[in-house]
Amino acid sequence: MAVNLPLPVASELFPVAGIELGFAEAGIRKQNRKDLLVMKLAPTATVAGVFTTNRFCAAPVQVCKAHLEGLNISDAPIRALVVNTGNANAGTGDAGLAAANATCVALAELLDCEPSQILPFSTGVILEPLPVDRLKAGLPAAIDNLRADNWYHAAEAIMTTDTQPKAASRRVEIEGKTISLTGISKGAGMIKPNMATMLGFVATDARVSQHVIEHLVKEAADRSFNCITIDGDTSTNDSFMLVATGASDLEVNEIGSPAYLALAQAIVELSQQLAQMIVRDGEGATKFITIAVEEGNSVEECRQVAYAIGHSPLVKTAFFASDPNLGRILAAVGYAGVSDLDVSKLNLYLDDVWVAKNGGRNPEYREEDGQRVMKQSEITIRVKLGRGEACATIWTCDLSHEYVSINADYRS
Repeated sequence: MAVNLPLPVASELFPVAGIELGFAEAGIRKQNRKDLLVMKLAPTATVAGVFTTNRFCAAPVQVCKAHLEGLNISDAPIRALVVNTGNANAGTGDAGLAAANATCVALAELLDCEPSQILPFSTGVILEPLPVDRLKAGLPAAIDNLRADNWYHAAEAIMTTDTQPKAASRRVEIEGKTISLTGISKGAGMIKPNMATMLGFVATDARVSQHVIEHLVKEAADRSFNCITIDGDTSTNDSFMLVATGASDLEVNEIGSPAYLALAQAIVELSQQLAQMIVRDGEGATKFITIAVEEGNSVEECRQVAYAIGHSPLVKTAFFASDPNLGRILAAVGYAGVSDLDVSKLNLYLDDVWVAKNGGRNPEYREEDGQRVMKQSEITIRVKLGRGEACATIWTCDLSHEYVSINADYRS
């Protein structure tokens, strides 16, 4: 059961002019489930993405990168994205690349465009051959039900161990023009920043130039999907894509302009919402935990400390048990790699409870106060390093028995 995560409501997911979504049951891994998604884009759309840093990146990631790089030497815009679940097409060598390229060829023929105008994505089991014939056979059905209001079904079609679809929408007014934004994400395990084991797709009807959208997607990812962790594993297939269809009257052509700042804020907020949905639906999660590190020398240093806490199995299992064994947090801060940290200046808070003061147990701290907070489903850990003015926040969850069960049975 996800932590305080209501199901999205299909009628509350706004269509974005210039993008249509179609899904199919292709039987990629299991029968009778949505496992194939096509997103058809208007010719005016611009697209940019960020991808996993795992050196064993999947074949579709390699193909996506190549096709996006080709935008710099070609006037042919990206016309469609295609996503399959159930099979990651990772660790599959030349055969995997051939399968990813064959997917692009098949969809390009159906949409009357070039294969280089298609971006493929896969998620699921690693080291297994992609059943590309099943995927290609499912494409006509996905195209037949292309609709602008299929966002909820699209969110279902990209799920793996997710317990529910993840989708969100918002409308904002920028320079007197109303802009729609809608996005979907998937992910529940093998989640670590840069990026997490996830797919994320956000679309807006704003008109955004290519160099601007390439900057914007990195900013949005850095402030959202690169701030989550569940289990410390970086996947092979992570991708976050931003699409600007150009169907509205708002044009954003300059980084840092008032229109850019307003659009960026809306996209970052939506991306954060989608990223936090992944943590709330973490495999076996029972607690949603915010880790805020303050008074650091740099944002990077603050994140380093936050991730040390968020990746610690000892910390995460203590939170699952609601056991205020909070010295584990101090230990994680100590091994985070800040070599010149003066621990005598460190202060630790658990929500409203001041746990550690100037590097030692706060004389006024009572264990029953810590346990009261740890029994909550949503908890904030605040660490003040006493070194500077930088800060950073990440989001994570606890580690439960169910996490082990899910991953032990993942391929069955």
